[in-house]
Amino acid sequence: MEHVTAVPHPRTEADGPARAGRRSLAVALLSGALGAAVALLATRQRWSEGTATVAGGSFPLTARGSDVTGVPAALAIVGLAALVAVFAVRRAGRLAVSALLALSGLGIVVAALVGASDSGALDEQAARASGDTSATVASFSHTAWPYVAAAGGLLILLAGLLALRYGRLWPGMSGRYERGGAPRPRRAATRVDPDRPEDMWKALDRGEDPTGADPA
Repeated sequence: MEHVTAVPHPRTEADGPARAGRRSLAVALLSGALGAAVALLATRQRWSEGTATVAGGSFPLTARGSDVTGVPAALAIVGLAALVAVFAVRRAGRLAVSALLALSGLGIVVAALVGASDSGALDEQAARASGDTSATVASFSHTAWPYVAAAGGLLILLAGLLALRYGRLWPGMSGRYERGGAPRPRRAATRVDPDRPEDMWKALDRGEDPTGADPA
């Protein structure tokens, strides 16, 4: 009995990369947009708190993420722009934009984790409140929002890594927005009836010879 080897259908083999491209595109768009929104939202929240002593008394101080560092918000906007720009470029350009997207997410993660332990913003508030430039904040603590911002950065990083891995399978902008090097095919001239003056005038408006002579 002869052994028959099953040959995969060519269409089945081609559907594999196409399906992976569609899935990775959906995940990248969702994670990139969600990550940017989360990072921007987190920078508007309270990141750290403490107390300052003034004239024998103490009062609480708080600092938002944007007071601690402006890096996460700026990189979230850069990452969102890079996510959109991925579809406007091809080949090497798409690879470069994908790398920028991934680096934006990584930068957000690093800046958010460093900002979680940064008391500089509260120290500046304590110095202004006490009038002593050497004053520092006491009982410093941070909230969970820096880690939320870092989570947003991880989502953007994931989008960038997916773009680096599967970006070549993703679609680009419509070809009508691109200028091709080949000339457009010339539309065939409409037959002109010499007995109808209106047809001759229309041919002249189109730049055609109503007599039917070849301009070449």
